[in-house]
Amino acid sequence: MTIKVKSLSKIALTTIVGSMLISSCSSERSPVTGWAYNDPQNGGFEKVPYEEQETGPGLVLVEGGTFTMGRAEQDVTYDWNNVPRRVTVSSFYMDETEVTNFSYLEYLYWTSRVFGPTFPEVFIKALPDTLVWREKLAYNEPYVDYYLRHPAFRDYPVVGINWLQANDFCSWRTDRVNEFILIREGLLDHTPSPSDQDYFSTETYLVGKWQGQLKQKLPSFDEQNPERDVRMEDGIFLPKYRLPTEAEWEFAAYGLIGNTIGERITDRRIYPWNGHGVRNPEETYIGQMMANFVRGNGDYMGTAGWLNDNADVTAPVYSYWPNDYGLYHMAGNVSEWVMDVYRPLTSEDADEFRPFRGNVFQTQQRDSTDGTILTNLDAPKYQKFKHKLAAPGGHGSNTESQEVEVEDSVLVSIPGRVMWRDVSVAVASDNLDERRNYKTADYIGHLDGDVNSSIYFPEGEQAYADRAGKIMYEYSKNSLVNDVAHVYKGGSWRDRAYWMNPGTRRFLDQRQSTSYLGFRCAMTRVGSPTGLGSDH
Repeated sequence: MTIKVKSLSKIALTTIVGSMLISSCSSERSPVTGWAYNDPQNGGFEKVPYEEQETGPGLVLVEGGTFTMGRAEQDVTYDWNNVPRRVTVSSFYMDETEVTNFSYLEYLYWTSRVFGPTFPEVFIKALPDTLVWREKLAYNEPYVDYYLRHPAFRDYPVVGINWLQANDFCSWRTDRVNEFILIREGLLDHTPSPSDQDYFSTETYLVGKWQGQLKQKLPSFDEQNPERDVRMEDGIFLPKYRLPTEAEWEFAAYGLIGNTIGERITDRRIYPWNGHGVRNPEETYIGQMMANFVRGNGDYMGTAGWLNDNADVTAPVYSYWPNDYGLYHMAGNVSEWVMDVYRPLTSEDADEFRPFRGNVFQTQQRDSTDGTILTNLDAPKYQKFKHKLAAPGGHGSNTESQEVEVEDSVLVSIPGRVMWRDVSVAVASDNLDERRNYKTADYIGHLDGDVNSSIYFPEGEQAYADRAGKIMYEYSKNSLVNDVAHVYKGGSWRDRAYWMNPGTRRFLDQRQSTSYLGFRCAMTRVGSPTGLGSDH
């Protein structure tokens, strides 16, 4: 296998270099200036050969479009938090399955090798909470002991992962995939034992701060610099792996591409499949469950001798039938984290194109003297913050719960990563005073939860001056909604069929995890929504 990879790398690199030389010989010229591209005598401005985005490992293309997002069935909870609205989602990539225990163990193994000897807290922060399986009146200790690490569960979805850990996994996956691409193309030597000072980071590499060395650089048409590193303009690196937005997840779950004729969607769906039932209507599989969920009181898997869903808790990620995009378990098995911060009425406020709530605009930190981008090379950096929790009364007491303030921290930067900061009006280079599309960094509570939308203003002339500290949602008093409450979608092995409707939505604190909540990654599609060969 190693020999094949090296052979392919040489062929790929030869193709790149050969294409660049052909481009140089062809003397393609700029349509706006007439100057030739790839000409050393013109400064060497390059136009590299590029076809389309490579599909990353584990991903499938979800062709975007318009759909009605939100409630598709009776709102049995009466939350009224998923009002139907027509929106458009761009094409994107999504994992074919949920992230498995084995994939997450690969992440833990790498993190332990790289950071364990010097910064064990980075590894500890990545560990799933296996104690989520415990229940007060149930014997679930076998899942505590075996579910994550035993090979019998290696193809099952990882659980006990909070929202922050899921995002860290996505960042790690981005770097490992792009590192492999460089190795495959013969540009980077494989490092069997990377350390916390020289492991590959895509962002750090692109800003010229990576501590490692390339095996070979790309040729350059700039006579002053005949060789260069890979740039974003080369199209070699893939975009970031990330969590899908709520709109993306819901759109992908419905899989309405299977019900589309021309521009007409012939049938709406309640679930990721056609019909109103949860059993397979096809003659070969008639009566079998389409997903892993709770059928009724105390019925998690059917009857002995006929285990209809063949799963007491979660099921292997390739169980059951995929939807029309080829995505497995978009209903049942485990619920899944998405990027969005929860607000009950986001659907009424968010944009019609690529709707999302959760923007906190950032920029890379730069040295105040020379303007170079800063990287964290010393130790993990944490952002400390205080938040309020509801502390219950004593055991067996009828005392009302009391609100207490606790201090917590979030890992915001680990060694070897580019450092980021929120944009600010205090920094002239951010140009916020001159912008029309945004004026500050944090838009999580925009129109629903920020100071301007608060209903707790005092009346009178001091109303505007007294806005500071006023909030829309009084956390732990009237609701559990705040800026660290994130949406999760879909039903799970612990849910009834109602939650398998992709339009339903729930939320959880980003620091919390459960035994029925997992995740899958997504990736932005750049360029054409459909790729080469399309008639459009």
